[in-house]
Amino acid sequence: MKKYILMTLLLIGGMAFAQAQKQAEIKFDKVVHNFGTFTDKEPVQECTFTFTNVGEAPLVINQAVASCGCTVPTYTKTPIAPGEKGTIKVTYNGTGKMGGHFKKSVTVRTNGAVELTRIYVEGEMKETE
Repeated sequence: MKKYILMTLLLIGGMAFAQAQKQAEIKFDKVVHNFGTFTDKEPVQECTFTFTNVGEAPLVINQAVASCGCTVPTYTKTPIAPGEKGTIKVTYNGTGKMGGHFKKSVTVRTNGAVELTRIYVEGEMKETE
């Protein structure tokens, strides 16, 4: 009887270990987007980052947090199957900001093999005279 219990536990442990080896993995098409030069008359700029789950398990984005309140990320909330694509839309709002060069980051936390990835938006906002 003890042998059967031991064998069952080993079998379950082996299956759990094999399943744990399959992980999601996020791969972005690009990690930096440059808005270029724009004026403070059009201070709101948007871009979309596309990523692919190159892992073997469903990918879940747990959160995407911007480095400041002027940058807002929105992202795919549903699990991304292996081989499928998802998006993170980043909106930069320079309203009330001084002109000049900026570079903002968005930290993306996933259930993937690499938990944290940073993507960046940058550009230069010119003040109109």
